[in-house]
Amino acid sequence: MRYFALLAAPLLVAAPFPAFACSVAPDYRVPTNLALVESAGLILLGTVTDGDFAPGSSEEQMVTVEPAETLKGAMPTGPVALPGMIATGTGTPLSNPYELGEAHPQSFAGACIRYVFPRGSRVLFFLDRQDGGWRAAGGAFSRWAEDVLTDDAPWLQLVRFYIDIAKLPEAERADALVERRDELAALGDDPVAQLVAADIDRQLAGPNPPLRGELPPAPDPADAESAEEMIEAADAAAAVADGTDTESEREETDIEREDGEPRD
Repeated sequence: MRYFALLAAPLLVAAPFPAFACSVAPDYRVPTNLALVESAGLILLGTVTDGDFAPGSSEEQMVTVEPAETLKGAMPTGPVALPGMIATGTGTPLSNPYELGEAHPQSFAGACIRYVFPRGSRVLFFLDRQDGGWRAAGGAFSRWAEDVLTDDAPWLQLVRFYIDIAKLPEAERADALVERRDELAALGDDPVAQLVAADIDRQLAGPNPPLRGELPPAPDPADAESAEEMIEAADAAAAVADGTDTESEREETDIEREDGEPRD
């Protein structure tokens, strides 16, 4: 898990543009993949076909997604519009098909979620309904939108498995996770199986740790005054120790501090 120097503010909805940096609470936890599966209202596999500004808006850009399959939730009746941008050039990489723990690299570039997609990319989206439209589920740094270019992509297989796990009673989930992990771990000559087993282990370990610890309390003004007095006392002691201060000089210094006027 990566750690970031994030602002100590309540969790905000991650903005779809890099100009808007997200802020998370100091105890914010990135959802595990299983938690992401459980919380999303719609898990949609679709192809990003186009992008433009939202109707009547000169600020919010949207991408159009042509639905191919829903893994969770009802199948949309037509294309889905999501906040985001179409990639230009070759500067936006596709998801690493063998990275199952962390989100797309663009999530760590300022907006805290992925928001740029190559035209034609086949993406597995985790979505929630908000203000009459679909928005990214999971919050900051979640794997809400990862490219899955083939039907046997490890991430696609893993999500299908976690959907089945989420349907089980709470008391049965751990045993089912352990059983599947052990089956995969036994396939020692299959590196993809080992990656999937490692992700199942992460789910068994429980919630992710907070991105950062609790922030120190704001300084008390009284403490600040005390600290200033201590610094002044230390300076005076040092002056006496090196012979540059006398009792009369200290008295003059005290007078100067009272009226603010220096003495000749």
